[in-house]
Amino acid sequence: GPGRPLGPPTGERPGQQRTRGARSPAQQRLPPARPAAPGTAVFNENQMRVRGRRPATDFPAIAPFLADIDTSGGRGRVLYLNGKVSGHLRVGHTPVHFTDVDLHAYIVGNDGRAYTAISHIPPPAAQALLPLTPLGGLFGWLFALEKPGSENGFSLTGATFVQDTEVTFYPGEERLRITQTAEGLDPENYLSMKTSIQGQVPYVPANSTAHLAPYKEIYHHSDSAVTSTSSRDYYLTFGAVNQTGSYRIHQNITYQGCRHAPSHRAIPAAQQLTVDRVFALYSEEEGVLRFAVANQIGPVEGDSDPAPVNPCYDGSHTCDMTARCHPGPGTHYTCECTPGYQGDGRSCVDVNECATGFHRCGPNSMCVNLPGSYRCECRSGYTFADDQHTCILMAPPPNPCENGTHTCAPAEQARCIPHGDGTFSCACLPGYAGDGHQCSDVDECSENSCHPAATCYNTPGSFSCHCQPGYLGDGFQCTPDSSSGLKACQQQQLYAQAQHARPGTRLHIPQCDEQGDFLPLQCHGSTGFCWCVNSDGHEVPGTRTPPGSTPPHCGPPPGPTQRPRTVCERWKESLLEHYGGTARDDQYVPQCDDLGRFVPLQCHGKSDFCWCVDKDGREVAGTRTQPGVTPTCLPEAVPPLIGAMPRPEDSLTGSFLVYAQGQRLGRLPFKRTKLLKDQASTLLSMHGSIIVGLDYDCHERKVYWTDVAGRVISRIGMQPGAEPEVIINSGLLRPEGVAIDFIHRTMYWTDSGLDQIVRTNLDGSEREILFYVDLVNPRAITVDPVGGNLYWTDWNRDAPKIERSSLDGTGRRILIGKDIGLPNGLNFDPVTEMLCWADAGTRKLECTLRDGTGRRVIQSNLNYPFSMVSYIDHFYYTDWRRDAVISVNANTGAVTEEYLPEQRSHLYGITAVFPYCPTGKAGCGTPAAAAMAPFPVPAPSGRYSELEKLRLRHTQGGWSLLPLQFSNYKPNNKSAVATWLQDTHPWSPHFPHRKQVNTATEEDLAFTN
Repeated sequence: GPGRPLGPPTGERPGQQRTRGARSPAQQRLPPARPAAPGTAVFNENQMRVRGRRPATDFPAIAPFLADIDTSGGRGRVLYLNGKVSGHLRVGHTPVHFTDVDLHAYIVGNDGRAYTAISHIPPPAAQALLPLTPLGGLFGWLFALEKPGSENGFSLTGATFVQDTEVTFYPGEERLRITQTAEGLDPENYLSMKTSIQGQVPYVPANSTAHLAPYKEIYHHSDSAVTSTSSRDYYLTFGAVNQTGSYRIHQNITYQGCRHAPSHRAIPAAQQLTVDRVFALYSEEEGVLRFAVANQIGPVEGDSDPAPVNPCYDGSHTCDMTARCHPGPGTHYTCECTPGYQGDGRSCVDVNECATGFHRCGPNSMCVNLPGSYRCECRSGYTFADDQHTCILMAPPPNPCENGTHTCAPAEQARCIPHGDGTFSCACLPGYAGDGHQCSDVDECSENSCHPAATCYNTPGSFSCHCQPGYLGDGFQCTPDSSSGLKACQQQQLYAQAQHARPGTRLHIPQCDEQGDFLPLQCHGSTGFCWCVNSDGHEVPGTRTPPGSTPPHCGPPPGPTQRPRTVCERWKESLLEHYGGTARDDQYVPQCDDLGRFVPLQCHGKSDFCWCVDKDGREVAGTRTQPGVTPTCLPEAVPPLIGAMPRPEDSLTGSFLVYAQGQRLGRLPFKRTKLLKDQASTLLSMHGSIIVGLDYDCHERKVYWTDVAGRVISRIGMQPGAEPEVIINSGLLRPEGVAIDFIHRTMYWTDSGLDQIVRTNLDGSEREILFYVDLVNPRAITVDPVGGNLYWTDWNRDAPKIERSSLDGTGRRILIGKDIGLPNGLNFDPVTEMLCWADAGTRKLECTLRDGTGRRVIQSNLNYPFSMVSYIDHFYYTDWRRDAVISVNANTGAVTEEYLPEQRSHLYGITAVFPYCPTGKAGCGTPAAAAMAPFPVPAPSGRYSELEKLRLRHTQGGWSLLPLQFSNYKPNNKSAVATWLQDTHPWSPHFPHRKQVNTATEEDLAFTN
């Protein structure tokens, strides 16, 4: 490409060689693909990209000077220089320090023009350095246009030298020292330069413009040193004020002479550098200090009129940019194409050495043509012999992990990981910490991994937990021992105290008397509710009082009851405690008879929605009625099941978003994609928790979350009376992202404290650590159950990435590793098969196919996203800058809505709850589709023309399913599917819809693929 050296950007790869014979850095570079437009000061980005960074290259104040940047006339062969600048200055009386700011130089070698840009110098110092042209003048001397018999600085010093410059400003006599060290050519043939500036400079007002006159300098040469002393005048303008100044400059350049230089080579004792044009500019908005100089080096001249300059020297010749200009007498010259090109010198074309056979590539190698040259590449499995042309079979690299030459810790503490190229890395095994070369035992007992009622014993690389006396269990879960002689109150008190030691728990700790019996009055230490209990510790109905009120008067406890509490009674008490002691009219409470059994007729609060239940409290399908109609419920009479119907869900019907906000789970309903903000509510509050990651199991309608404060993973069903359930309470440090595979019934999570990716069954059993190396800050995680892929983000500041593996942990690879900053949110859409992420670093929402191809930007102006979920054709993400839920149209990228909760604090995870499982592109009839269907799906009975149709008949309470005749078949109905509908949605390729036919009471149900 334009501006690139002949070799690869990062040096030569094995199996490649660079053609030899180039005399100077200018001849080791390819010409630009096309000349830059005359009269512009903005260089093409491809020509100016340096190590993946784009240097500051525009010089708007010097456009007239750059008008002849056209490269077609043979000038414009570009050279590049990179470096770092550090300074300890006193600007006036103000100290200013900066370290390793970027310096980039761009030199037009055939014209002797040098452009220098220094970025991010603090404004007071950058403004004061405006008159100091030696910062960029060095590069003008290095690559000055050479007159006959003269040599520029690079021809003398090469790529390694040291320049010490002493500057004295007048009239204030401030002194400054500049040391510029050339450190040779890097693998890309860019000259590397380190600059140090120390001393005091005069103060220059902000927004000043510096004017510097052309000047001449005499350089005196010896075998290994060049010196020069001169004075320069400048004047500054700022507004209507002009200010003049001057400085004296002494330069001393030391280098190692070339011992291989021709013996007849004569270096003039003194040469004159003529600088025709000088420009200096500082842009505070960009933070860039720029210099531009045009230079010629020649013999020391007197005051006589200069002789005419040969076009080869001033760049006015008409030779091709790939040709050499040979000066003749006076202003005459000839043009000759350089090796690798052919033509008359004014027009040269590349010679294809590979096609013409003019190359030296041997067997088992390939010839690759380059502009003006060629390159040999060995085929896979071969490498170059000593002649750099013949390819020989490559010996397999040694495996240090097998031959024992690695430096990893012992095998019982670390594992050696071979990389296949003779290198290796070391990683400590679980239970040890270190860099892999040195591993020390991790004290897991300090992480409180055991149950509070257990004792932890640390061992090398592991640990064990043992329940304390009076408890039974495996050490991770301990319960009071009923055979220990303790009474029921004492056992419950010990157990509750042990659980209370964990963050996020709100268990009531029973109060016992001196004999170990329940005190008649019990009060909750966290909520403040009080109530009376009997001798078994059971609450006496009607005695609960709210916080701040007078506690109930509890008499002597009645005698023990003869039966334990039933399921109906326990469920009722649990719901009443959840509701704060009293249920509202719109909240469901089970009705029990005098024996604690479920009353066959159950109704939802005072809404008159009623249904029948069996003896276990399960709803009898098909018995739910509208207000005003009471079903006939017979005890133990179970009618035939028509189809599974959901249990009353209070306000949890339909589709809605669930988002985490500190210790609270919020609920935000939507209709299709429109947010129903006025119906937003609190789904659950967990005191002392910080809920981070969220995901939804559509099969069992349960929401899972991670709690970074409580170090637990919990879940709750979307059914009435459901209570939070802790499923993982040990072995966690900072659990963040969580993902549910609703097909294979597994759960995955990230732990940024332990740097792990873990998989378990949904009940927490069969835990398996999939990954624990090459992870720094794992955060979001999502699963593609149909495709069998697992994706997660790692916002390692040094190398952020998105990785992918199979569901069993095999096939791990980096999917996205470029142009990514802080990937927080991650979501896989099974319908579109797109993996999308929200990046708080790049402020972009991007998507790609599941294999990493087809990457595209959806929205490029996000605020600060944390978590994200997709639904239909919208994305919903939580934003930390707005503390809001924001929706984005997936097709247009437009922000469509914003929801601001009343409580203003950071929002964390977000997920979508809907009454069905997505089928993706698995196809009807496939095992994946069957596993994901929420209700029974009638199977097709043949080809399209023979598909059974379904008819929905409208009744007072809902929709019933009836078969349609084949004569009613319509070709645009692509598959026959039955599901439960609450709304009529607009037509889309992802959702069921109903369509009006002959009468107002019957509709076809159509599903599109």
